[in-house]
Amino acid sequence: MATATQLKCDCPNCTCMVDLASAVKKDGKNYCSTTCANGHPEGGCCAESSCSCGG
Repeated sequence: MATATQLKCDCPNCTCMVDLASAVKKDGKNYCSTTCANGHPEGGCCAESSCSCGG
């Protein structure tokens, strides 16, 4: 059975894929950035310019 190395970021509105080896981990979830992991406290977006998850 193959093991996934990339999954969708666990931020509900984010469309980014995250590599498990470099993911920001918080509360057992995998995020593409600290902004997503912290719930967009200042309304900012993640580093991917085409994603509008926090805006």
